[in-house]
Amino acid sequence: MSPGAAQPLLLGVRHHGPGSARSVRAALDAAQPRAVLIEGPPEGDALLALAAEPGMRPPVALLAHAADDPGRAAFWPLASFSPEWVALRWAQARDLPVRFIDLPAAHTLAAGPGRDEDEDEGEAGSVPVDPLAALAGAAGYDDPERWWEDVVEHRDAGAARDPLAPFAALAEAMGALRETYGDGGRPHDLVREAHMRQRMRAARREFGADYAVVCGAWHVSALRARTTAAADRALLTGLPKTKVETTWVPWTHRRLARAGGYGAGITSPGWYAHLFAARDRPVERWLTKVAGLLREEDRQVSPAHVIETVRLAGTLAALRGRPLPGLTETLEAVRAVMCDGSDVPLALIEDRLVVGDVLGEVPATAPAVPLQRDLTRRMRGLRLKAEAQSRDLELDLRKDTDTARSLLLHRLRLLGVDWGVPTASRGGTGTFRETWRLCWEPELSVRVAEAGIWGTTVPGAATARAEAEARRAGELGEITALAERCLLAGLSGALPAVLRALADRAALDTDVGRLAGALPALARSLRYGDVRGTDASALGTVAAGLAERICVALPAACAAGPDADGAAALRGHVDGVHAAVALLADADPGLRERWSGVLRTLAGRDAVPGVIRGRAARLLLDGGRLPAGETARLMGLALSPAAAPADAAGWIEGFAGGNAGGGTLLVHDERLLGLIDTWLVSVPSDAFVDVLPLLRRTFGAYEPGVKRSLGELVRRGPGAGRGRSASRAAPEGFAPDLDPARADAAEAVARLLLAAAG
Repeated sequence: MSPGAAQPLLLGVRHHGPGSARSVRAALDAAQPRAVLIEGPPEGDALLALAAEPGMRPPVALLAHAADDPGRAAFWPLASFSPEWVALRWAQARDLPVRFIDLPAAHTLAAGPGRDEDEDEGEAGSVPVDPLAALAGAAGYDDPERWWEDVVEHRDAGAARDPLAPFAALAEAMGALRETYGDGGRPHDLVREAHMRQRMRAARREFGADYAVVCGAWHVSALRARTTAAADRALLTGLPKTKVETTWVPWTHRRLARAGGYGAGITSPGWYAHLFAARDRPVERWLTKVAGLLREEDRQVSPAHVIETVRLAGTLAALRGRPLPGLTETLEAVRAVMCDGSDVPLALIEDRLVVGDVLGEVPATAPAVPLQRDLTRRMRGLRLKAEAQSRDLELDLRKDTDTARSLLLHRLRLLGVDWGVPTASRGGTGTFRETWRLCWEPELSVRVAEAGIWGTTVPGAATARAEAEARRAGELGEITALAERCLLAGLSGALPAVLRALADRAALDTDVGRLAGALPALARSLRYGDVRGTDASALGTVAAGLAERICVALPAACAAGPDADGAAALRGHVDGVHAAVALLADADPGLRERWSGVLRTLAGRDAVPGVIRGRAARLLLDGGRLPAGETARLMGLALSPAAAPADAAGWIEGFAGGNAGGGTLLVHDERLLGLIDTWLVSVPSDAFVDVLPLLRRTFGAYEPGVKRSLGELVRRGPGAGRGRSASRAAPEGFAPDLDPARADAAEAVARLLLAAAG
């Protein structure tokens, strides 16, 4: 600014500070400027009118992204208690000009990856100065938030004699910091401030000095600096530039929190929103909200609790020399009185009220890419609402609406928009049920904009993305997983391209591990095609070809002497192929027999690692294709003194490990348990240390009840647990022999349960 000229009203604030917001409103009421300038990207000027529409409800954010690369984006969030939002609405209520004056997003986004406003990592090796921490330290505070509460948030701006005095004091303090630290490790700020001064010069030509500037307090002294227009133009000359698009997007209180990553964030947006909205008695009103939340969670909280908590919070504030109870005192009082000293309900209060899940809204007239508009229309038609709070959505795929919801969520995941994530169903495990965990994050608006390059509708964009992924896929497993996702998303238009890529890759791939890893996804895809009514018959031919090649190549691969990690991987492939064969056997009845032959070969070939031989024997036994006597013979051979202890332990792990009921099998077949017990006591002491981790991994996975039963059987000794006749003692909880009548009754119930689950 030129020397001697009248100065505009510079209001230095803290972003998202309710005390600053109240002070800004009071200062604007007192000064009545002719125009208001706000720190923000000038590209947003065309969207400011939307802030006055009824459909706009903060928190919201101004989103700017590169037109050719929507992933390069930046946000400028505004909450109801943000000083910038208060100044914007104050000017609009009086039909005054209001403009953004920060460095254009066209320059910011061209300089590098997108970032949030005021987020600057500083020079290499430097740590940017935290102005609030510096001022708090100078005042003798170890907590910047507590200092800010005492000097700003607990101050009644409406009762001040001079509403401009707080801004003058804060500007003086920040000016002293700028004299000491210069740009504070944020060299980008110098360019931003040069552009702000240029916009202020333009405003002076239009309004004289009768305008107000609302900006971060850190910038005030720089905006008052006596610099020339030529010097500022020199700083702005040659900046990179790109074409940008801007819009308003909903924001959340949780995203405003510092933990969410916003550079000018706050730790307690829910608390600050309450302080700004409360007409009077903020602590009492806050504690009433706390009591209501705890009562909703079935905790016994009475009005007497609220009264006592208010008293305790006030006492703590007085002991600490604070003008009013802050969030720290309030939460400590809540923990002591309402939570009975427990941190569990206190964590709920901090999550729901201190931070909160408030999600803003923007008008339907806000600019959006065609894909976003199509998504909004589909969400409205399916009665799906974007919410910041995570919730579970149970779907029954036999209902048309739920099927359409499932297709939409799967298509969005294909586009990289993870609004919903599949999770375990609480209502059953049938193929007609799906459970999704929904949570809308503001960044998903950017992901939708990025996905707009694939098409203007969700189905069209997802189809184009799937076809491109099929062409780029380098591994067979990637293509089979993509085929499964296409069927889940109902993208029949993408299947021809995916199947061509699948057939080409499968024909060239000779690695049995990759072939075995790809088959389960294909088998699941065929099942999903049946459930959803999608034609997946073309996948059957590919799946059958893969299964045949696996049956031929797997025994040789397992006998080729893989190391421990390779053997474990092959064991996982054996499990996966076995499950896939069960799904494919209806279309090819002979496949089950061929696979059983492969398992017999694996179980009886000494060159195959023990973990694979044991697993093959167990799968044959569970399928009723290996008699109990033959199982005992195979176990006896595997655990004979001639077998290496490590290989024998691997056989036990493959046979009895995992969560497939291996422990229960040993409980009910004492002969097998006796073989393991006999082998275990015969292992030499020097080898026992080597096999102990394998055994712990095997038996440690059993349920506590199974462990107790096995311990009881071993304690009684071989042959003493369960006899062959009723005269011999049975362990506690077990009958001496099988009761056919009770077994038949259990079979009928089991069949009913399995029918319901399917």
